[in-house]
Amino acid sequence: MPRFSAVVDDHGKMPYWVRVVLGLVLGVVLGCMARYAELDWLVATLGKIGSLFVQLLKLVVPPFLFTAIVASTVALRGLANAARLAISTLLWFCVTALLAVGIGIGLGLLSAPGRGATVIDTGQEPRQGSWLDFLTGLIPANVIEAFAQGSTLQIVSLAVVTGAAAVAVGDRAQPFLSLNQAAFEIVQKVLWWLIWLSPLGTLGLIGHVTATVSPHVIESLGRYAVAVNVGSAIVLFIVYPVVLVAATRLNPLRFFHVTWPAMWHAFISRSSVAAMPVTLRAVERLGVPRDYASFAVPLGATTKMDGCAAISPAISAIFIAQVSDIELRPSDYLLIVFVSVVGSVATAGLNGAVVMLTLTAGVLDLPFAALGLLLAVDPLLDMVRTATNVGGQALVPTVVAVRAGILDASAYESAAADPLAPTSTIVSSHAVR
Repeated sequence: MPRFSAVVDDHGKMPYWVRVVLGLVLGVVLGCMARYAELDWLVATLGKIGSLFVQLLKLVVPPFLFTAIVASTVALRGLANAARLAISTLLWFCVTALLAVGIGIGLGLLSAPGRGATVIDTGQEPRQGSWLDFLTGLIPANVIEAFAQGSTLQIVSLAVVTGAAAVAVGDRAQPFLSLNQAAFEIVQKVLWWLIWLSPLGTLGLIGHVTATVSPHVIESLGRYAVAVNVGSAIVLFIVYPVVLVAATRLNPLRFFHVTWPAMWHAFISRSSVAAMPVTLRAVERLGVPRDYASFAVPLGATTKMDGCAAISPAISAIFIAQVSDIELRPSDYLLIVFVSVVGSVATAGLNGAVVMLTLTAGVLDLPFAALGLLLAVDPLLDMVRTATNVGGQALVPTVVAVRAGILDASAYESAAADPLAPTSTIVSSHAVR
């Protein structure tokens, strides 16, 4: 019988999620002590720990956004001469991501997880503006001002234009691209350090919230967690089967029967990359040619994350806006869609959910202080989210293979779940999602 959790991983280290949960529990305990014993010094200390963590996140976001999006834009340059399969794969990645983020936005609006629990005082005037203001806001007065003010939407537009220009210049831009890649890797390393500090940041943020805000916040976090899990389940068990039937006329029960070991492995390991060998084996047993599956599945394992990069960021953005008493505009919802569709490419190889939360909050100019609330419950959501990720990573190659006429239909109809798939292997929870 597989273990569902462990205090230490295979290397004798405490897994990331265990440390986050410990930070959450300790933060709640300290917050309650500070609240009911009226320990003002402890309230101030918890607040300072949380604010320093938030300040570090805000410091890293501008260079991370620019270097990541330049790198991901340039990475697409090979697609012009790529096979039709590669283009179709990316298109179906986008289509299913759009459906997933639509589900996320819909559930966020219906459940309103943060309504009635305003806990973040932004000190900002209510945001107003038109589409013209939105478009003009894409263009900074100068590059330095965009970075100095942390205007993340302007940084995104600069990065996309810079990446496209570098592709157009060709080989002469290689020194710049090498410098950008080196900077990107450095910023990734710094971001990893911050991710490993997030249990301490969670302690400070949730402790300060517990000591200073209404119990309604806990209820709001519960609604948020339910919304994310329900959204993931809807995409996995309703949206994906509908897409499969509509695009291929294949039997979705057969698809789930064969891919279930991969999704189960993703559920218990919380890692798409850890589940990738099982996913690849399942996709091949469905009749997808090995040459194509060997391209699509690894690509999907790092860039196709409907649970972490579409559903969760959409609901999270709505939650943060509500607890911060910020009214999202129609253009903001379009930005959520944009970040969800392209963000997975930019965050490939990183802790997808944490980075996508940071990206979404940054692009929408939402207060980073609210991120601590979401990081506190993030480990409780990750299993279902990652299983949804893997379901999409198996779905797209199957759909593309059918529509390209290369799927072995007889193999699909006769395929069975592989009993040798290592579904009980436990992988360190801080593995790449």
